[in-house]
Amino acid sequence: MPPLSSRVCAVLGVLVLSLAGCGSGGAGHSSSQGKRPAGTHVTIHVPADAPTISDAVALAEPGDLVLVAPGTYHEMVRIKTPQITLRGESRDKVVIDGQLQQADGVVVTAPGVAVENLTVENNTQNGVLVTGSAQAAAGKSESNGDYDTGSEPVTFLNSFLVSYVTATRNGLYGIYAFSAQNGVIEHSYTSGGADSGIYVGQCKPCHIVVQDDIAELNAVGYEGTNASGDMYVVANRLVGNRVGLTTDSDHQEKLLPQQGAVVAGNLVAANQQSATPEQADGGWGIGIGVDGGSSNQFLHNRVTGNTNAGVVITATQDIPPNDNQILDDLFAGNGLDVGWTFPTATAGQGNCVRGQGLHTAPAGLGAAATACPAAPQTPSPSGTWSAPKPPGGIPFTDVAAPPVQPQFPNAAGTPATVVPATPVVPDTAGLQVPTAELLAATALVQTS
Repeated sequence: MPPLSSRVCAVLGVLVLSLAGCGSGGAGHSSSQGKRPAGTHVTIHVPADAPTISDAVALAEPGDLVLVAPGTYHEMVRIKTPQITLRGESRDKVVIDGQLQQADGVVVTAPGVAVENLTVENNTQNGVLVTGSAQAAAGKSESNGDYDTGSEPVTFLNSFLVSYVTATRNGLYGIYAFSAQNGVIEHSYTSGGADSGIYVGQCKPCHIVVQDDIAELNAVGYEGTNASGDMYVVANRLVGNRVGLTTDSDHQEKLLPQQGAVVAGNLVAANQQSATPEQADGGWGIGIGVDGGSSNQFLHNRVTGNTNAGVVITATQDIPPNDNQILDDLFAGNGLDVGWTFPTATAGQGNCVRGQGLHTAPAGLGAAATACPAAPQTPSPSGTWSAPKPPGGIPFTDVAAPPVQPQFPNAAGTPATVVPATPVVPDTAGLQVPTAELLAATALVQTS
């Protein structure tokens, strides 16, 4: 994550809604902004029952569905009520547009909330933010709350779902889960993230699954910072960013070091696009980067056509990368397949590669059939290679518009989603290396 001084600052205008007659049960309740239908687990229609999404969310009770009709909504939606579902009737036609005047599109600070089937765009910070931060719950944005820099005690939001969401042209992250656990980010599309398309930060153990998503034309496709324990990144298309995926440790956040992520069955390709926002650390042409992360597994991924390197492992400040395993991935067409480098920081131990015929730095990584897993505390040698100079990027606001994405099935007819207390863990052992066409039908950047 870049320092706050390098991020986009926002001036927030937050509309505080005062509810009258807030009861529960059969009678329903109303305010000057709308009326909740009578009963439990009801559907609140926008704009039929409430004129804005924020009005409807303010009326909602646990178990309710807020169902949004097609339209463009210029508002920041804050969800503080647990176990409600916010769903658009049409993913591409229900648009929450920040007009570059608001920090976030949707902010979730209550457990058990599902955000589904809509588009969030043109926010100065995040498209969808899911967080246990008390400062965020109090209405502070990242620019004036500093909630993701270790400035407050760690409080986790427990259980969330982001599904069939398109997040594009946002000034920090498209979909951002911070200080949250037991969640799923699935079937979503992110582009134009000036920091990253999907970001998971400060959780241990995370119990988070990121699966079946497309991240393209971002500075980084997926980033996991201090995200440890039952952290799964599976079957995603991370193609056409400046950097495909990173998993790292960062002193700006708590719960150091990063450990124990599983990155499996992903397509990580062609991550050297110039028509993207510039990555804060200057990264470009890298498929997978490990910066001070440990005990991560990278298995059955297709890592191809990354101009600099397919996988890079290095240290961050005083935090070494230890015991990372690169297992049975397919590498092709990269400037370098696997590179370990420790130019100024603490060297790693126990890192290993299982694979034959790889172009590596230092040479010979993975040459032995028993190279992985490595014996504990085995020193990792450091290599060097010539990295291409990154080209200039473009403003996040200029990134190409996304194509139409798949819809949530029967959005209007399906009841509110019950978010499980713990997500189902993917069967990574049964995964195969994906084809180069993984999720290609609705992606802008193709691999060939």
